[in-house]
Amino acid sequence: MNYFLSEQELDIRNLFTEYVNKRIIPLRKELDEKHEFPHEIFQEMARQDFFRIMVPEAYGGLGDSSMHLTLGIEELSRGDAGISVSFAVDAIATKGIILYGNDDQKQKFLPAIADGKMYTAFAITEPGAGSDAGAIKTKAVKKGNKYVLDGVKQFITNGENAGIVMVIAVTDPEKGYKGHTAFLVEKGTPGFTPGKKEDKMGIRSSVTNELLFDNCEVPEENIVGAPGQGFYIALGLLDRSRVGIGAQAVGIAQGALDEAINYSGTREQFGKPINSFQAIQHMLADMATQTEAARALVYHASRVVDAGGKDMTKISAMAKLFATDTAMKVTTDAVQVFGGYGYMKEYPVEKMMRDAKVTQIYEGTNQVQRNVIAAKLIKKT
Repeated sequence: MNYFLSEQELDIRNLFTEYVNKRIIPLRKELDEKHEFPHEIFQEMARQDFFRIMVPEAYGGLGDSSMHLTLGIEELSRGDAGISVSFAVDAIATKGIILYGNDDQKQKFLPAIADGKMYTAFAITEPGAGSDAGAIKTKAVKKGNKYVLDGVKQFITNGENAGIVMVIAVTDPEKGYKGHTAFLVEKGTPGFTPGKKEDKMGIRSSVTNELLFDNCEVPEENIVGAPGQGFYIALGLLDRSRVGIGAQAVGIAQGALDEAINYSGTREQFGKPINSFQAIQHMLADMATQTEAARALVYHASRVVDAGGKDMTKISAMAKLFATDTAMKVTTDAVQVFGGYGYMKEYPVEKMMRDAKVTQIYEGTNQVQRNVIAAKLIKKT
């Protein structure tokens, strides 16, 4: 379909497409099996200027466009969803600095992020605070011109690789949501250490860590925004980052659809390619229609984010919900098209099905997205 992409948007998509086809797809099985962060791939991506699409031009980037990010994430996900989520999460704290950081923070961190020399992470989830983000326990106590952080964050993408982590911590427990503050914690800060590395079902080329804060002193100038704004900063960032997870889901679905189409044209049963049977044709037709519908909604959400539309929260939740449910359905159907071979690790669709599942969980479960959408609808009645 023609989504009327600009010349620059087409150039960005083509750049990612070429790299994914050449470098990532041939390695995706190995990346999944090794369960290691692919440093060499990310260094190559930096040389290709991929990270510049998440940073404004004033700091060495290409313009900080949600649509650009969506196109890049979608293509990376078509190749390997672990790589794409590491890339997408890098954009969350980066966007936090762009939207809420001060001039010194922008000058200090954004050029290195644009160059791909520094990765970032976003830390709000805790062992007892997942969907209920307001239930966080990590605390930050003011001590002179510093804050002392104590607590544990869990399931943090890029945790051990990030040069900086945006951490949401409680600075005033009496104020509830209004007592949360966002901090930039730099790698190597005493008292800050990566903990357990998670052994995941999917997205295995990404690194997911527990993060430990034990008497960790962070300078006051590393507060993002103002004290007490952390929860609202997190919500604003999640409204934007959910579009990226929608883009990831679209890429996973497209990759599975491509594999199913190719396989069904070569696999023969009863003396014919299986794509000559109407049952398979209908499955492929539904998979393609669902993927295209998800793409249309995700692209629309990206445009809304770039325009600062008032419906951003609702539309981004819709895009995340629909696209990730689609990815789970399409990848499951792709395994079915492959039959018994689809269940084997020799073929990529079982990996894609494993990768798709987590998209329904992180950045707010799809049950939470339905709550968000319903609340926006009811508020208007």
